[in-house]
Amino acid sequence: MLRLVRKFHLTNNPKADVLSGLTVALALVPEAIAFAFVAKVDPLVGLYAAFMVGFITSIFGGRSGMISGATGAMAVAMVGIVTVYGVEYLFAAVFLTGILQILAGVFHMGKFIRLVPYPVMLGFVNGLAIVIFLAQLAQFKKPAPEALHDGTAQEGGHSAINVLFNGGWLDGANMNLMLGLTVLTMAIIYFFPKLPKIGAWLPASLVSILTVSLLVIGLDLDTKTVGDLASIKGGFPEFHIPMVPFTFETLAIIFPVALTLAAIGLIESLLTLTLIDEMTETRGRTSQECVGQGLANTTCGMFGAMGGCAMIGQSIINIKSGGRGRLSGIVAALALLCFILFTSQWIEMIPLAALTGLMFMVVISTFAWTSIRILHKIPKEDAFVIFLVTAITVAHDLAVAVIIGVIVSALVYAWKSASKVWVTVWHNKQDGNKVYKLHGPLFFGSIQGFKDDIDPNNDEEDDIVIDFSNARVWDHSALEAIDALALKYKEYGKKLHLVHLSNDCALLLKNAKDMVEINVIEDPHYGILVDYAEVLEPQATS
Repeated sequence: MLRLVRKFHLTNNPKADVLSGLTVALALVPEAIAFAFVAKVDPLVGLYAAFMVGFITSIFGGRSGMISGATGAMAVAMVGIVTVYGVEYLFAAVFLTGILQILAGVFHMGKFIRLVPYPVMLGFVNGLAIVIFLAQLAQFKKPAPEALHDGTAQEGGHSAINVLFNGGWLDGANMNLMLGLTVLTMAIIYFFPKLPKIGAWLPASLVSILTVSLLVIGLDLDTKTVGDLASIKGGFPEFHIPMVPFTFETLAIIFPVALTLAAIGLIESLLTLTLIDEMTETRGRTSQECVGQGLANTTCGMFGAMGGCAMIGQSIINIKSGGRGRLSGIVAALALLCFILFTSQWIEMIPLAALTGLMFMVVISTFAWTSIRILHKIPKEDAFVIFLVTAITVAHDLAVAVIIGVIVSALVYAWKSASKVWVTVWHNKQDGNKVYKLHGPLFFGSIQGFKDDIDPNNDEEDDIVIDFSNARVWDHSALEAIDALALKYKEYGKKLHLVHLSNDCALLLKNAKDMVEINVIEDPHYGILVDYAEVLEPQATS
């Protein structure tokens, strides 16, 4: 059996994956319930999503050891359609979300995650760590079920920020007990791995949850538990076709929501995949992950669940607890289903302080502390991008933060590249011509400098050479600039020679096509980049 498991890349360390999966499953319960409240749906809708998304992506996804489930980033985007049209329209939107994600995988769109610069990654990680931290502060407040169930606690802005300003904090002995149990959990997680022999055998996270739970039950301490959030008892998810009219009007309603959910889900999943790649020094498959996420969400849409994506907090818990194989995610999902079916009364007795302490340790390990130390060493533009992405992630939305960060980084890069273009000029007395040698990239940001440096009106010679051997034409704007320049020289009755252009540039030029002089030996050849990575990249170590 063990040989069969390893053959299908499920695990190389069954014990570590099973124990890690159990730890993750315990941490999934309160988060799934909380995100269901954010989306204004029944808690079981969130729990079923955590099970189905986690199970399917663990089998079909592109990254072993990564945990997926119901997430806050997607839950926030679901509130509008649930409020206006009802939960059935949400299920239809989630189904369509999965279809869009599968198409993204089929067309290899996941590779564009490579365009996310490192400062954006740092901002994403830091922002998510702060959001996770702020979300845990809600556990230090008095229960307010009515606010949670009707969603009012989340309206008017980002729920993670609202928790700081809407009051209701515990006081006196209740606050002290909550703080004490949380700190005890964190201490166990920190010190337990340092114990000889046993520290390396059991996941510290699981030991901390069990220890604090037994302490609370044994001493009959009055503190909040998972059961105070909601009952998690239920049956198997049932097949359920969304009860919506199958019309173009319905499609017009759900498509914008589905597109938003698909974008958020893929961005968060692929960034988490990249982070886990760096932590484990292995490589996941982006297109396969897109397909896996899509399969999970289409299934959720047909079984009455809210859908989801990769979860950075739980993924880090899994990796830190020793989970590396697909088996860890499968165990986490199946354990969560068992909690719902058979052991809900026991899981509901787990103190929230234990899970809060666990998540605080995740925050500490997630936050990129090196980004603070290097701020004075990196370019100020990169530091600005880190702060910008962090702030938008905390205040608004992950997907928007990443998109804005990429745009700002691209504009900064374009501006810097535009300033790195210059022209050297000399008069070739032997041939009786004037030579312009262009250096750097020629694209939309640098063509104005190119036009300013080469002026046909001021050239006394009738024979002009523009040498592109130290330059590269990047885009259509550059081609148009070359064509316009060629037309000007023709109007002034001067002869223009364009040398050392690549073949593809020569083919795309219009007015200047006849002015290109081909040198087969010296002319550059720029091959079109073909993405073989999806085929050749190694399977992530399980």
